Amino acid sequence: MTTGKERLGRRSSIPPKFVLIANLLRAFASKVNLPKNAINQGILVLRSNPNNALQVVRQMSEHRTMHIKPSRWSWNRFKDFMHFYIMLGAIPAALVITYINLFIGPARLAEIPEGYVPEAHEYFPHPITRWLTKHVQKSYQQEYELMCHHIYEIEYEQKLRQAENRIKRKMAEKQDTQAYYYQPVSSRYERSIRDNAQADLEISGSV
Repeated sequence: MTTGKERLGRRSSIPPKFVLIANLLRAFASKVNLPKNAINQGILVLRSNPNNALQVVRQMSEHRTMHIKPSRWSWNRFKDFMHFYIMLGAIPAALVITYINLFIGPARLAEIPEGYVPEAHEYFPHPITRWLTKHVQKSYQQEYELMCHHIYEIEYEQKLRQAENRIKRKMAEKQDTQAYYYQPVSSRYERSIRDNAQADLEISGSV
């Protein structure tokens, strides 16, 4: 049986440096959130050793499994884009359309003032249709003028091709035009060929 003096002697045998470190660890563990969360989840267990110091023991005996699932990254990204564009486009457009229908409304028929020529977009009753016709779409007059210009360009190209074909036929018949059917000849080579032919005649002795 041990006496109180023996117990006191055993306690006093612990170096003060280790006691100070144990106290610092206890204070640090009481202030840091990570060990608290780990302790609450049952991953870490606090035990006291015979030296009256705080000891953290890792406990992983519980059977924990990771459920393998297909990735939902594409679905989550699609939802994010859908919510973004709905908030960006659909909601402001719905507010503008509601405001126009409630406070402006469709136009009413009225007599045309004398000397005034209405524009193409003024024949539509709804304000949104008028705005689209004026700034986005083309009027009937513009469509008609564009079609006439297109027909004129096609007819002009046909006339050019016909004239080019006539010119080529005439050039092929006469062959007296310095163009597609004319082969340009240099006079330098012609003189050289003539001199060579004359020299051959003199050597052969025939006239």
